[in-house]
Amino acid sequence: MKALKTYPFEPDYAVSPGETLREVMESLGMTQAELATRTGLTVQTLNRIFNGIQPITYETANKLELVTGVSARMWNNLEAQYREQLTTLEERENLKADCAWLKTIPTKELIERGLLTDEPDAVALLRSALAFYQVSSVEAWHAIWGEPKVAARRSPCFETRIGPASAWIRQGELKAQAIQCQPYDRERFQEVLPIIRGLTRETPKVFEPEMKRLCASAGVAVALVREMKKVPWNGATKWLGAHKAMILLCLRGKGEDRFWFSFFHEASHILNDNKKLFINDGTEDDFCERRANLFAANTLIPSQYNDRICACTTDREIVDLANELGIAPGIVAGRHQHLTQKWSHFKNLIRQLQWEAS
Repeated sequence: MKALKTYPFEPDYAVSPGETLREVMESLGMTQAELATRTGLTVQTLNRIFNGIQPITYETANKLELVTGVSARMWNNLEAQYREQLTTLEERENLKADCAWLKTIPTKELIERGLLTDEPDAVALLRSALAFYQVSSVEAWHAIWGEPKVAARRSPCFETRIGPASAWIRQGELKAQAIQCQPYDRERFQEVLPIIRGLTRETPKVFEPEMKRLCASAGVAVALVREMKKVPWNGATKWLGAHKAMILLCLRGKGEDRFWFSFFHEASHILNDNKKLFINDGTEDDFCERRANLFAANTLIPSQYNDRICACTTDREIVDLANELGIAPGIVAGRHQHLTQKWSHFKNLIRQLQWEAS
């Protein structure tokens, strides 16, 4: 029998400590006037405490301990709990107006990935989503993700599908923040890129941890995150601080040629562009994107090899040229497809990289 999921009880009301004080007063057989005399408080003050209007101060709690025998700590705790619950109820009312925002966020996917709690209540789900983004309100979320300053070059997808797009990038941030990195060192990053290029011949089990380690030694955290629905991107670059950058790459069944091209494309943004968010969606609508594409292409295979690649007609020729270049045959095969526009050629040589769920 499947166990039913339980949820904590969250009352939609707050009980004033004044109600407890009234009950204690009556159990002691005191009148309100007598309690006022014994505590040195006015009858009006007690009325306000009974009604939850005036808080029980530390001084008042000490007086109540002497008169009622109930500890000052108890009165202080009751007061704190009451004020906390009032704040919770007020917050809940304020958040109700923002629940429509949840329709723009891929909450189902995030719940499936264990990044949001599966809440039956819309306000509770909203709080979970805000915590995921590390903001206190929907207004703050818009200030971070909705303003033009969030990206040096916006993808059209980012503009029209900002909810799924921001969710994917946020997952990358969380992964990257957990990676310990040395302070960013541009020279060191340039040194490790040729080493990483050589790793293209290895399996993901070998190259993934090593590329992450090498990049981290230069202040760059590589985050691998499954792509979100409606976010068909190859990668993104974002600086998480003055001394730490993130390269974010998606994971689902990507051909090795595209994966490695995406990595070196993002590396170009780290090396050459300002410290903002860049999104690689395959477009070449500005100089930075064109430069990043050229950097990735020439880092993997210098352009002087293009004629030889176009002339390849057999698998053996592709493999021999890959061995000469010191890279995976799938990357050479991908370049041949790109140059000739014959996408079925040497498709069998391009490994499809499958990653564990993240």
